[in-house]
Amino acid sequence: MKKPFDIKIGKDFKPSPQLKKLYYIDMFLVFCLAILSWYLPVSFFAPPVVVIMVTLVILVPLAPIVMLTIYWIPKYYNTIIYRLTDKEMVWRRGVWFKNTGIVPYNRITNVDIAQGPISRRFGIASLKIQTAGYSVTSAAHSEIRIDGVEDFEGLRELIMSFVRGKRPVAVETYEAEDIDDKIFKELVKIRRLLEKPS
Repeated sequence: MKKPFDIKIGKDFKPSPQLKKLYYIDMFLVFCLAILSWYLPVSFFAPPVVVIMVTLVILVPLAPIVMLTIYWIPKYYNTIIYRLTDKEMVWRRGVWFKNTGIVPYNRITNVDIAQGPISRRFGIASLKIQTAGYSVTSAAHSEIRIDGVEDFEGLRELIMSFVRGKRPVAVETYEAEDIDDKIFKELVKIRRLLEKPS
C-alpha cells in the first residue's frame, strides 16, 4: 500500500525504510551469486581437504566484509537526504565520503522511473533525473537519482510541474537581448571612455 504523498517544498525528506531492506536483499543476492554459486559444487565434489582450504582462504576473510556491509547499510541510509525547493533539487549522501548535488529545474530534461522486481514487491522505485548535459554515452548514469520513493508517480509529477514552469537555461541566457546588441552597447561604452579627455 502506498504511503500518502507528503513531501513539503523546502523541507528535507528521506527515502522509504523499505530501501534498507532492498539493500540487504541485494547484498544477500550478490553473496549467493558470487560465492555460493561455485562454493557449493566445490564442497560436494572436491576432497574434504580442498573444501577446508577454500573455506579458510576465501570464506573466512569475507566474513568481516559481510559484517561491515551489514553495519554500513543503515548508516548509509541515514545519510540520504533530498530536498525540493522552488528553483532546484538538492541531495546529500555518504558515510565516509559526503556527496552533495544541486540540480536546477531549468536544466532537467527527463524524469524516468526505475523499478525492479524486488523494489516492486516493496512498493518503492527510483527516479532518475537527466539534465541538459545528459548524453547517450552517460545513459547509465543520471544527474540525480532519488531512491526508495513510495509515491514515485506523485513525486515525478511534482518535479515535472516545476520543470514545466521554468524556461531552459539557454532561453534565459539569451532571450532578454540579442547578443549583437550587447556587444554593440559595450563597444559604445568603451569608445566613450577612450574619447574622454584626461
